[in-house]
Amino acid sequence: MAKGTHFSQHAPVFNGLKTPEEGFIVGYAAIIQSLDLQMPIPKPISLVCKYNKKYQNNDWQVLPNTYLPEDNIKDTEIVALYKHLTFALKYEGVNLLFFKLLIQHYNQMELTQLVQIEPTGQYSRRIWFLIEWLTKSPLPGKEDLSKKSYVPLLDDKVQFGVAGVKSPRHLIINNLPGTPDFCPLIRKTPKLDQYIAENLAKQQSNILKDIHKDILQRASAFLLLKDSKASFHIEGETPKSQRAARWGKAIGQAGAHDLSKQELLRLQQIVIADSRFVDMGFREKGGFVGEHDRTTGEPIPDHISARWKDLDQLMDGFIATSKLLQESDMDAVIAAAMVAFGFVFIHPFEDGNGRIHRYLIHHVLAQKEFSKQGIIFPVSASILDHINDYRKALESYSHPLLDFIEWKETKDHNVEVLNETIDYYRYFDATKLAEFLYDCVKDTIERIIPEEIDYLTKYDQFKRYLENEFDLPDKAVDLIVRFLNQNKGKFSKRALEKEFSRLTEKEVKEIENNFKGIFNISD
Repeated sequence: MAKGTHFSQHAPVFNGLKTPEEGFIVGYAAIIQSLDLQMPIPKPISLVCKYNKKYQNNDWQVLPNTYLPEDNIKDTEIVALYKHLTFALKYEGVNLLFFKLLIQHYNQMELTQLVQIEPTGQYSRRIWFLIEWLTKSPLPGKEDLSKKSYVPLLDDKVQFGVAGVKSPRHLIINNLPGTPDFCPLIRKTPKLDQYIAENLAKQQSNILKDIHKDILQRASAFLLLKDSKASFHIEGETPKSQRAARWGKAIGQAGAHDLSKQELLRLQQIVIADSRFVDMGFREKGGFVGEHDRTTGEPIPDHISARWKDLDQLMDGFIATSKLLQESDMDAVIAAAMVAFGFVFIHPFEDGNGRIHRYLIHHVLAQKEFSKQGIIFPVSASILDHINDYRKALESYSHPLLDFIEWKETKDHNVEVLNETIDYYRYFDATKLAEFLYDCVKDTIERIIPEEIDYLTKYDQFKRYLENEFDLPDKAVDLIVRFLNQNKGKFSKRALEKEFSRLTEKEVKEIENNFKGIFNISD
């Protein structure tokens, strides 16, 4: 083991980014780079600058010189490591993938030395707990504590956690929102704090409370189909109405059944209309999302799925964590981001993953009673409207990971993963994904649902006008509205020559003017 190792790094460029200030890279990023741990550098990267500056953006957390860990040349590597870990836990939060790789880098004797530096200190206890939690085994020679008060593992000012369970051995409150087999984490950001403070669920209730029950029921039916179709369109499919309605019915039952492997298999059977060309059930081969080279057929992955041999363990952990989150006081949208994006990154099926991933958003929001008005929450429609942001959010996780996955092409132009990758799918930072999902939730509440209700209200008003003036059947009313919608409030030449040839010129003008007035269409 090297002596006098310094983890702090001084460089004008770090991890492909120009450093915003002159200073030292510290914390997780410095350790990962120094020990060559096989993981993406977590952001924001901590930089202690020479001057009294303190600010944060997506890439950097800049802190003044007084924050610099005392990385003394006389320190052993383990002592220097402890100082940077203390800094990281204090200012960057817990990174489970990092700690899992760190545990694999050092032997048991070195890890024991690490947690003996300040054996009763709160950061030492956190490190000790994480080592034993991640390995599911105790460090030899470490005795249970008894004389200190409990401290929470996650700092609730830094990361989202649950109420937690006490660990008497470490005197730690384990408030991790998951299990050792699956536990994404989300950092607290000004954006997420603002969204939670807005209490969007209450806003939705206020928007809907004065809407007539009949309008709500019809809106719910339209939104259900709208969400189902949007989810298919995101996958590049245009489903027949019957198929979309079938999946819409499943979405409408979201939250009614607890998650299990059998429930996920049931959902796949609903979403895949023709299973003749798909190996149904959990994968027994590799998987990826991306393209194939047109000439050679070689895979060009944007995302590589978890190894199929790891799926049993990953899905057990996924389901256990989903249950933990359901029973916790975790914010509904934060919990939905952890569950839904965790599923799509694992990609357990050959086909149907994306639609089930978006179903899981509905499932968690329903189970945590985010929407209480009996109206479907068409978040897929908002995702479709923000498809580029959706792709960027997914790629913020999957693209950096590609550098750490070793794979080869199979005979059928699939991928076979060659290295151990299970931890990449268990422990990831879902912060950007939660921010994106909250953007879509807000957009759904403030735009998509009100627009549908507004449309139906105006439709009813226009229908009453037509019924009073012309005594038209519902089918004719629907046809008129469709024609006028498609042609900016005017009848097409074809409609006047065929379906509505019996209308006089005066009646046509009256209908068009009333439609434009009710639906606020200007010439």
